Amino acid sequence: MLGTVSTRVETTSLLATASPVTVSSWRRRSYAATERASDDGAPSAAAQVGWCDSAEVAHRNDPDVITRLLTTPGRWAVVGLSTNTARAAYGVSRYVQSLGNVIVPVHPKAQTVHGAPGVRSLAEVEGSLDVVDVFVNSARCGDVVDQAIAAGAGAVWLQLGVVDEAAAERARAAGLDVVMDACPAIEGPRRGL
Repeated sequence: MLGTVSTRVETTSLLATASPVTVSSWRRRSYAATERASDDGAPSAAAQVGWCDSAEVAHRNDPDVITRLLTTPGRWAVVGLSTNTARAAYGVSRYVQSLGNVIVPVHPKAQTVHGAPGVRSLAEVEGSLDVVDVFVNSARCGDVVDQAIAAGAGAVWLQLGVVDEAAAERARAAGLDVVMDACPAIEGPRRGL
């Protein structure tokens, strides 16, 4: 149990110091949605103490894909990004930019965020996309993944708590890399980025 408390403190400290995601937005998310199985496939602390059932930790992300996406500058469409500074998408997209990526905010209001002009939908994005970063709930992410496939994106990244195995499988079948239920602003600092 002590290791679990340490993991919570470590993760919260990481977000407070190394990530633009605010601790308050982190706390709104359940630890079951954030402490998934580790890259090596071992059960997370959350699963070990029963914060989530084993069905919730079935998905495993490929650590090499995560590292490649975070270390190869590209063009990231951030679906759900607006000027609302309280939303996780705002801080995470700033972090993605800090890694040398170009961001394209995708939101019905099509606002300019972090100096990048926004569009209303993925269909409006001109040019190629390397990654579509999805900040919508799981019930809506399947449609966004299908739009990413249609747009010819190279990868989809579904944020913490966003899980849709069927959509992930469609993306893989179409040749896209998939990262699910993970956050660049957490995965990057874990890798020293």
